Amino acid sequence: MEIVSLQRENRKHINQAAQLLVEGFRENWPEAWPDLPSALREVEECLGAERICRVALNDQGDVVGWAGAISGYKGHVWELHPLVVDTRYRRRGIGTKLVRDIEEQVRQRGGLTIFAGSDDENGMTSLAHVDLYDNLLNRIRNIRNLKGHPYEFYLKMGFQIVGVLPDANGLGKPDILLAKRVIPWPETGKGTARY
Repeated sequence: MEIVSLQRENRKHINQAAQLLVEGFRENWPEAWPDLPSALREVEECLGAERICRVALNDQGDVVGWAGAISGYKGHVWELHPLVVDTRYRRRGIGTKLVRDIEEQVRQRGGLTIFAGSDDENGMTSLAHVDLYDNLLNRIRNIRNLKGHPYEFYLKMGFQIVGVLPDANGLGKPDILLAKRVIPWPETGKGTARY
């Protein structure tokens, strides 16, 4: 497997990446990219000049995963969006390699932090279907994964939950925000930051 930048002139890879979005999000986030035209628009947006768009190719040269990143905060913070792996290739480390690759791409561009929003639209965590304005910090601290929500993947990758947007996708359907610094924290011998 190799990870390369998706090229605007490679229609085969663009179509494969779009199909991955439709298939990869169909079960738990069906409204994200419900059809190929909406997914193709997402891929085309990801190919913009201020974005990062990387694909994982198998030995036959087919797209089996892809990840993108969007610059914000004057290039200091990048949103990981989207991230998808072909269902037939999951649990083989492809998602991990794509995230690590995006982190390196962000570092090379002078970014400091990468973040991801991970929606819970159908009760996959203990943060769904509750009033998050009631004791929010305690609810985040005690989050439970009820149905295989991907936030645990991000935690294993070194991300931390940095917040939640209550009702982002409708009443009781939050967006879980996770972030990770992609450069080492500058320290002195005493552990105090240098500025």
